[in-house]
Amino acid sequence: MIVFGALAVLMSSCYSHRVIGYLQEPTKANKLPVYDSAAYEPYRIRVNDEIIYRLITLDETMSKMLGANNNVGTQYANSYRVYPDGTIDIPFLKPLHVAGLTEAEAQDSLREAFREIIPDADVKLALYNKYFSVIGDAKAGQYFIYKEKMNIFQALAMTGDVMNSGDRRHIRIIRPRDGGQEPEVLEFDIRTNSIIDSKYYYIYPNDVIYVARTRDSFYKVPSYTGFLGLITSSVALLTTVLNYVAYLYK
Repeated sequence: MIVFGALAVLMSSCYSHRVIGYLQEPTKANKLPVYDSAAYEPYRIRVNDEIIYRLITLDETMSKMLGANNNVGTQYANSYRVYPDGTIDIPFLKPLHVAGLTEAEAQDSLREAFREIIPDADVKLALYNKYFSVIGDAKAGQYFIYKEKMNIFQALAMTGDVMNSGDRRHIRIIRPRDGGQEPEVLEFDIRTNSIIDSKYYYIYPNDVIYVARTRDSFYKVPSYTGFLGLITSSVALLTTVLNYVAYLYK
């Protein structure tokens, strides 16, 4: 009877694949959601974003005037904040409107602006604040978006994955919106394989990923091995106590 009781507790106290497994096929049994596919939308620059660029030219005079930014072998230098009116203020240029543009579009606009004063100018532009943040039951921190189209699995892999106690059914992404609007909150179940190519799949700069803790995580144990060890040690302790009591009442 004790064995059956222990097995029952064991089955209900450990994290199963159904609870923490990724890319599961939605079925009637697991009741996982099915998300619609959504085309990837490139990130568009927002107010308060930081832009960095490198100017490349053979014009030695302009090269000396503009400093290290236009040396081919140098790293990106100063960053330029996008003002509330959507513009950045680049030395020697008129305010350039970049809010609402992709990085590629902003790069083309900046190149055209420089070519009005430097005919052979070429520009490499990038977003400086290309980070996302993680809080909750994962390794909290701020992480760099190292590639375009980074997905939620790649992002969480950088944190070492969600803890077993994390609620994979209700992962949330808090995403800023333009124009002073309230941030968008996207909530989804990361266990379903239909998350691939859905609107929840890709991570964008300034996203905050929040992983809540499951309510019943206090009663869970990390693995069957750990649970069996707990049961074994508990039974051994109980046996020792009972033997000691029996010895006292001989």
